Amino acid sequence: MKKDQIVTFLKDVNLFSGLSDNELSIVAEHVEEKNFKNGECIFRQNTNREAIFFIVEGEVELFSKTAYGVEKRLAYFGPHDFMGEGSLLDHSPHSTNARALDDVLSLGIIRSDLDHLTQEHNSITSKIYENLSRVITRRMHQANAHIISAGAQYASGSTRPEHDLLGDRDVPDHAYYGIQTMRALENFNITGVSLQFYPTIISSLAIVKMAAAKANYELGLMDKDVTDAIVQACDEIMKGKYHRHFVVDMIQGGAGTSTNMNANEVIANRALEIMGKKKGEYKYCHPNNHVNLSQSTNDAYPTSVKMAILYSNIKFVEVLKDLVHAFRRKGEEFNHVIKMGRTQLQDAVPMTLGQEFEAYATMLEEEVERLEHNADLFLEVNMGATAIGTGINADPNYSDKCVAHLREITGFDVKLAKNLVEATQDTGAFIMYSSAVKRLGIKLSKICNDLRLLSSGPRTGFNEINLPAMQPGSSIMPGKVNPVIPEVVNQIAFKVIGNDLTVSLASEAGQLELNVMEPVIVQSLFENIEMLKNGMEVLQYRCINGITANVERCRELVLNSIGLVTALNPVLGYEACTKLAKEALEGNRSVYDLVLENKLMSKDELDRVLAPENMIKPHKLTVKK
Repeated sequence: MKKDQIVTFLKDVNLFSGLSDNELSIVAEHVEEKNFKNGECIFRQNTNREAIFFIVEGEVELFSKTAYGVEKRLAYFGPHDFMGEGSLLDHSPHSTNARALDDVLSLGIIRSDLDHLTQEHNSITSKIYENLSRVITRRMHQANAHIISAGAQYASGSTRPEHDLLGDRDVPDHAYYGIQTMRALENFNITGVSLQFYPTIISSLAIVKMAAAKANYELGLMDKDVTDAIVQACDEIMKGKYHRHFVVDMIQGGAGTSTNMNANEVIANRALEIMGKKKGEYKYCHPNNHVNLSQSTNDAYPTSVKMAILYSNIKFVEVLKDLVHAFRRKGEEFNHVIKMGRTQLQDAVPMTLGQEFEAYATMLEEEVERLEHNADLFLEVNMGATAIGTGINADPNYSDKCVAHLREITGFDVKLAKNLVEATQDTGAFIMYSSAVKRLGIKLSKICNDLRLLSSGPRTGFNEINLPAMQPGSSIMPGKVNPVIPEVVNQIAFKVIGNDLTVSLASEAGQLELNVMEPVIVQSLFENIEMLKNGMEVLQYRCINGITANVERCRELVLNSIGLVTALNPVLGYEACTKLAKEALEGNRSVYDLVLENKLMSKDELDRVLAPENMIKPHKLTVKK
C-alpha cells in the first residue's frame, strides 16, 4: 500500500481517532504491510506480543484453547479492527490465538517501532494511549468471566438515529443491534451474563430466522433480494460472526422479546450492508416487517431455544460418554483389587474396587439415554403460532413450510405441534429435560461423595484410593491436600438442583396463553448444561484418569473386617457367625483367626470360602443343614 492509502485507512481505525493528517503520516512511516494466507496463524496463545495488527482486507478468527486442547471461538475481526494492542502496554504474552479465515492483508507496527515512535513523537502516542484507554474501558464494560469479547464493541464517535414506540434515540453506528436492544441493555443489567455467553442460542436464533425468511419468500411475501440478504446474514451468524452484538441479558422481562429483537436488529442491519445500504435504513430491510415477518417472539424465541438445547445436548452427551469410559477403564484396572463394601458407612461384604468403579460407569451411562429421550421433546415446535397460537398475521401454509426448512437446516426431525395454542403456553418439555439434567447432577454428586470418602485420610481415613494432588490444601496445615475436584462437582450439583427448582417455579408461574418467565427457564437450563459439561470434563481429566488404588490397604481392611463373617453364613450358620462377629468385635480379633482357633473350619476350607472369587459374585453353595 502507498503511504497516502495507509493514511486514509488509518483515519477509520479507532485507535487513531483525533490524529491529524500530518500525525497519521508520521504513524504511517512506522507501519509495515503483512500478508497472511487462509488458515495461517497470526499469533499464538502464550507467545510474546511482537506487534499490533490492523486488518485491511479479509477476516481473522480469535480463539483460545482449553487445557484439553479444545478450541473455543471468541470473536471475528474484519477491516479496521486491530489486534495485539497489548504490545502497547506491557510485555505479557498473548492470551488467545488469531488465525486468518481467508487471505488477509494487514498493517503491523512492531514493538521496536512503537518504542521509537514514543521517543520521537510523544504527543502522538499520548493520543493513541488515550484512545486505547477508551477501548479497554468499553471492553471491560462488556466483558464477563466467560467470554473474552476481544475484538468487539469499538464504539466510534458516530451514531445513527433510530425510533420506536417510545421515541427517538441515537444508536452507536458501529453496533449491528438497534434501538430496542439498546433499551434492553439499559433495562436489564441483571446478571452480567449476556447472549454472547451461549453461542448456540445465537446460532439457533439465526436458524429460525433463516427458515422463516425462506418460507416467507416461497409464499410470495418477501422479495428475493431481501430474502437472500437475510439468509446470508443468518448464515454468517450461524458460523459465529457478529455474536458480539448479541448483548442483552439472559434474564429479562418481556418473555424473550428483547432477545428476539436483538436477533431481528442484528440480522436486519447486516442484511442492509449486504444489500449495499447503511445500518438503520430500515425501509429496505426492517427488523419487524422483514426479519420477524410471520412470527412473534412467542414462537420464534422458544423454537430457537429448543434448537439450541438439541445442539447443546449433543456435546453434553459426548462429554458424559467420555466420563463413563473413564470410569469403565478404572473398573477394568481395579478389577483385581479386593476391598470391603459398605452400607450405612458400616462394613458390609467384600467386593472389588473394579466393581465399585464399574457401578459408577453404569450409573452414569443410564443418563445418556435419559438425556437423549428428554431432548427429543424439543423436536416439537410452535412456529406459525405467532402471538398466542391462533396464527394471526401468518399465512395458512407458513407453519408447514417453515418447519420443513428447519428440518432441512438442522437435520433434526422437527415437527409442528398439534395444538399451537397449547404449545405456546406449555413449558412441560423444559421441566422434563431439567429433571434429567438434575438427575445426572445428583448422581455425579453421590459419586463424588464416595470419592472423597474412599480417599479420606491418608492416615486416619479410608485411604483406599489416591486422588491426583491438584493444589495445596491449607494455608495453615502443611502437607494437606484436599479432594478439590470432587468438591467442586458437589457444588455444581447444588447449583443444578437449585436451577431445576427455578425451572419448576417459573413453569408454574405461567398465566393464560403465555409463560412470560421463559427467560429464567432458559438461563437456568443453559447454566446447568454448561456447568455440568465443564464439571464432567474437569472430573475426568483432573481426577478420574489419575486415580490409583492402595491395594494392600484395601486387602488389610477386608481381612480385619467383621463383615467377612457374612461369607461364612452358608457354612457355619447365622447363629455361629453372630457369635464370631461379637467375639471378634469385643476382643479386637480377626474373624479369620477366631475360626481357626475354634477349629470351626480347616485353613484350606476357610481360604477357599474366603477366596476373592467366591466373595464377589454368586457361586454354588454348600449350606450347613
